[in-house]
Amino acid sequence: MTIKEITKNKKAFFDYEIIQTYEAGLKLFWHEVKSIRSGYVNLKWSYISFVGWHALAKGIHITPWKALPNSQSIDGKRDINLFLHKKDIAYLVDRQKVGWFAIIPLELYFKWSLIKLKVALAKWRKEYDKKQVLKERSLDKEAKMYLKKFI
Repeated sequence: MTIKEITKNKKAFFDYEIIQTYEAGLKLFWHEVKSIRSGYVNLKWSYISFVGWHALAKGIHITPWKALPNSQSIDGKRDINLFLHKKDIAYLVDRQKVGWFAIIPLELYFKWSLIKLKVALAKWRKEYDKKQVLKERSLDKEAKMYLKKFI
């Protein structure tokens, strides 16, 4: 299985504690696929919402493809339909109603020739948790540098 990462939501890994991940397909127009293949996509500040049994990705910014005719007006931040299993949608809607949980996109990648989105059920981190994460990262970095000296 060949997986090639297109973009990652780095802010999400810092702001949220990832509980569970799901793989979703996207319903895209041809010009959006061209833009994504060129790397003109941003997942920062995007989220997933539900309308009935439909999952929608909101806030994903896809820069309009440069070779489009000028007469076409393209919205770079339109809601994108996601393809998830019905049982996964039901579970995520229940978790979202309970509160304290958010459903966010983590990364966009190619799986074979298809464009997939990794969706996560996540819990918001408190400020002191974020500081702890920063401390752990710096300690890990120092330990790796220390080991590199002696190896």
